[in-house]
Amino acid sequence: MTTTIKPIPEGYHTLTTYLVVQGAADALEFYKKAFAASELSRLNAPDGNIVHAEFKIGDSIFMLADENPHCSDHSPKTLGGTPVKLFLYVADVDTAFTAAIKAGATSTMPPANQFWGDRMGAVCDPFGHQWLIATHIEDVDPSEMPSRMAAFFAAQAAGGGTA
Repeated sequence: MTTTIKPIPEGYHTLTTYLVVQGAADALEFYKKAFAASELSRLNAPDGNIVHAEFKIGDSIFMLADENPHCSDHSPKTLGGTPVKLFLYVADVDTAFTAAIKAGATSTMPPANQFWGDRMGAVCDPFGHQWLIATHIEDVDPSEMPSRMAAFFAAQAAGGGTA
């Protein structure tokens, strides 16, 4: 009998996020509270640090580990920030945003309707990762996007607007 192994495991997407943090066990608990994540697996090193863990938010699997300088794995806290943002679509951005704040995230932008058709807010989790949380509220015709963007930047220049 021949078994065909799939090049992308069942349940995974082509691109999977892998987060490195200080305090991975605490991060897993935060993601459970903030984003209703479910833990799929966890491998602990002899010192108790998490070498590899997987969790799921909605239909997306994420991977997580404690930082390990010996493997060039550094957390945003060690690096002094991160240029990476995680974009999370949810059914109700306001509820998800509030849950993230209650779980310990810091608001970096309260939810607001955006010109591209999403209601979106942003938080920084306690481990230094940036999350954009959104609910799609409008299908914007691509031909409208340039004028909406121009209006957004004009409002920004005038001292208003979000995103």
